Amino acid sequence: MPRRNHRVAVLVLEGAKPLDVGIPAQIFTTRQSMPYVVRMCGREPGPVAGGDGLAYHVSDGLEALEWAETIFVPGYRHPDREDPPHEVVDALRAAHARGARLAAISTGAFALAATGLLHGLRATTHWHYTRQLQARHPDIDVDENVLFVDEGRVLTSAGAASGIDLCLHLVRRDHGVALSNHVARRLVAAPYRSGGQAQYVPRSLPESLGPVFAATREWALTRLDRPLTVGALARHANVSTRTFSRRFVEDTGYTPMQWVLRARVDLARELLERSDLGIEQVADRVGLGTGANLRLHFHRILGTSPSEYRQTFAEH
Repeated sequence: MPRRNHRVAVLVLEGAKPLDVGIPAQIFTTRQSMPYVVRMCGREPGPVAGGDGLAYHVSDGLEALEWAETIFVPGYRHPDREDPPHEVVDALRAAHARGARLAAISTGAFALAATGLLHGLRATTHWHYTRQLQARHPDIDVDENVLFVDEGRVLTSAGAASGIDLCLHLVRRDHGVALSNHVARRLVAAPYRSGGQAQYVPRSLPESLGPVFAATREWALTRLDRPLTVGALARHANVSTRTFSRRFVEDTGYTPMQWVLRARVDLARELLERSDLGIEQVADRVGLGTGANLRLHFHRILGTSPSEYRQTFAEH
């Protein structure tokens, strides 16, 4: 029996930011390779005034939130001035009560905060608005130093680019690393900023360092089955080991060897999802040596065993 596609609604509010709207719409696009179906909605069907000189025309009103299993709230202009309309807040609360998953991109976190569903939870938003969010909602633990926060059925992310990380994280959570990597390749996006199964990752600051070691990370990803040291990575980047280590942490939030380990575990996940290789073979292919070593790191990072992980995603 074919698996039913997961239903996603993107809630476009007044002043919605174009990139924030487009990210979930494109990532969860209704296409043959994606087990999702997407509907764009607003307070009511029809035109919605957007930010940056753009407007939107949505086909659905708030009834789409009754249909959706995951609801995205993109960022919007001036979120600190007033809460969304009460009917929007009520619809989000009702959807969550029915079991829907709510995810905010950037300043969309203010809409989720208005529902009270972030009470007592960790959350984030665009760095420019973190203080305003904390001041308006002191009961929320606002973390300004992360790309996104996953609190189970309520998720929040920082600026627009981190919305990609959040969406890839959800694809990975729903269907495993293989599909997430497929989507990342389609978007020409980095697949590892989500930090594996971790609930959050440090924001890659300063942004200007983002591309500095991108080529070295890509080089490392093609050599995970071989010995990799900080020295070898630094030589490839043509900088000193000390400079490489310091800037790598600023760029990714991980030390070089922490990142390599997570990359190896992610490759192991993909092999477990898409091949019949035994645990020892997978360990050898990803540079972890033995099945015991693979099991150790799998449990530390993912909280499960390779065999249990393979069984979980066997049906995908």
